[in-house]
Amino acid sequence: IIHAVEQAQGARAPTQQFVDRFAAVYTPLVFAFAVLVAVLTPWLVGWSWMLALYKALVLLVVASPCALVITTPVTIVSGLAAAARRGVLVKGGVYLESAHRIRAVALDKTGTITEGRPRLVASEYLPSPFPEPTVMYWARVLAGHSDHPVSRAIAADVQADNGELSGFTALAGRGIEAQTDGQRLVLGNHRLIEERGLCGAAIEARLAEHERQGRTVTMLASQTQVLAIFAVADRIKQSSQTALAELHALGVRSFMLSGDNETTARTIAAEAGIDDVRANLLPTDKLAAIREMQQSFGVVAMAGDGINDAPALA
Repeated sequence: IIHAVEQAQGARAPTQQFVDRFAAVYTPLVFAFAVLVAVLTPWLVGWSWMLALYKALVLLVVASPCALVITTPVTIVSGLAAAARRGVLVKGGVYLESAHRIRAVALDKTGTITEGRPRLVASEYLPSPFPEPTVMYWARVLAGHSDHPVSRAIAADVQADNGELSGFTALAGRGIEAQTDGQRLVLGNHRLIEERGLCGAAIEARLAEHERQGRTVTMLASQTQVLAIFAVADRIKQSSQTALAELHALGVRSFMLSGDNETTARTIAAEAGIDDVRANLLPTDKLAAIREMQQSFGVVAMAGDGINDAPALA
């Protein structure tokens, strides 16, 4: 971080670059004009040599670009330092200056707008050939191997030991897949279950009820059916509503880019005061959304905290 700050202070902002180019031309011109005043005015105006030298020195002092050249980098470094004291690391003056041109901000949901510490608020076992304790054990085993906040919420609630898995696969933006006790299982979101062709009318009705309450739903499924439904809820950060209100006061539009379902994302967005919502997004979809926003608004800011946000952040 220290190295990044040093690089930031060494990067020249557009204003600083302009002042440097301006001074490169302006300074020699002023100096040449002062020399002409000192040399020619005794002949042209009849001043004494002492008076001509005095006037030339006055001209140099009054017309000197030193103050302009010095204050520009000092102002930028002061801005970078003020941001750093507030916990914001600005990569350079060019970014500090471009911030005033931001017209839209894209925000991740989990961990950015919300606290990122979801709690398991409901779990439902669905009739299957497997006993309920076994199904809940499988859910804990799979969830325990993922670092996603939703998975951690499930793993913390379902009481079972962290068992062994084989063939573990992370399905980006969807969930996880692995084999345990001879069963090939998936633990994932609505999109994943639909892709596997396991989402019937009864499942859809259960999901809709949870989503209307702003919950994120994860399902455990075998290769043939959904075995259990887990609903988690996350709270909005206390600072989110205030920050969004301040952005709106500056004329900046806000967008939520979430991999969560449409209903839950819109419920959270409405509570936080976000202008627009894009839901059910994979990492590449978030990147496409940022590019679309750039075409509409020009300079766009992105805030996120997860690996799924990395392409959009870059």
